[in-house]
Amino acid sequence: MLLERPSDDTLYAALLARDAAYDGHVYVAVRTTGIFCRLTCPARKPKRAHVTFFETAAECLEAGFRPCLRCRPLSTGREPEPAVSALIDLLEQEPERRWGERDLIERGYDPSTVRRQFKRRFGISFLELARLRRLGQAAETLTAGTSVIDAQLDAGYESGSGFRAAITRLFGAAPKHLRMRAMLKADWIDTPIGPMLAIADRLALHLLEFADRPALPAEIRRVQENTRSAIAIGRCAPIDQITAELADYFAGRTARFDTRLALHGTPFQRSVWERLRAMAPGETLSYGALACDLGRPAAIRAVAQANGANQIAIVIPCHRIIGADGSLTGYGGGLSRKRWLLRHETRMNSRASEGDTSHEPDRESPELCQPA
Repeated sequence: MLLERPSDDTLYAALLARDAAYDGHVYVAVRTTGIFCRLTCPARKPKRAHVTFFETAAECLEAGFRPCLRCRPLSTGREPEPAVSALIDLLEQEPERRWGERDLIERGYDPSTVRRQFKRRFGISFLELARLRRLGQAAETLTAGTSVIDAQLDAGYESGSGFRAAITRLFGAAPKHLRMRAMLKADWIDTPIGPMLAIADRLALHLLEFADRPALPAEIRRVQENTRSAIAIGRCAPIDQITAELADYFAGRTARFDTRLALHGTPFQRSVWERLRAMAPGETLSYGALACDLGRPAAIRAVAQANGANQIAIVIPCHRIIGADGSLTGYGGGLSRKRWLLRHETRMNSRASEGDTSHEPDRESPELCQPA
């Protein structure tokens, strides 16, 4: 471990240059692939926004990342110790194997020597490293439907309480909540008008809401009920994508969102949300006008309910719905935010119409945009 780790910008520059100075001291984890690498890895370089740096391979494993098969970050690098190299090869071949000191002795290794060598190289013993790999395998088998007791035994835990504690510590959910359930990831996204919470699986975004929305806890429960999923803090490809797209949106570069959405609603609600997404930035509609657009002029109340049931703020722009008299009406994120978003989109649309490509971001003070 380095005495003082360089800044992430310095490390990213080293990654781009494949600088060997940090090899074995810092590792890069790519959130969009779930893989961690050496900084000297010859693979295609990820975007800066998609990477996290760790000082040990153990930290990468504990965060749920898998070792790269190309640069082999668990190998010992320039000065290999034969025992470490051989055991790492065995571990990569059989990540689900339950290792003990007797296994090391049977292969001709002294457990205390192996322990020192692994701690010197990785900051963690071989048996601890093997345990982390087994837990990762156990979580995958649990989400695929394997029984808790089978996953516990496969991971090498004789104690059910120990297994539950280990899984909960690593993945934020008890084994019984992982079994037969998908794993959703949740993370915060900072914006000029307040932080947002994003929840997604590997394929699509399920929720995007302002973090101080009073109804947020109920919305999170609704996502869990609709997907029968456990939620753990972390990032995945859809969260990374929506983070980048929101940055472009707030900078005034574009109001287009291509992140795939998982919509939990009735067919009518989805038709309302699709119509909202078809609206241009700066355009507004009343509930009545939207109902008429959908061929259901008497369904004003149902349109309002669908608007309120939207769980993906900004991307499904329910803030573009105003009163028939031009008033702002309600907004789950607060009227101040609604006013800011409408002004922002009007300016964005005006710049686009005038051919202004400077993408000058709006300068309105964030303090004015807190929820009403």
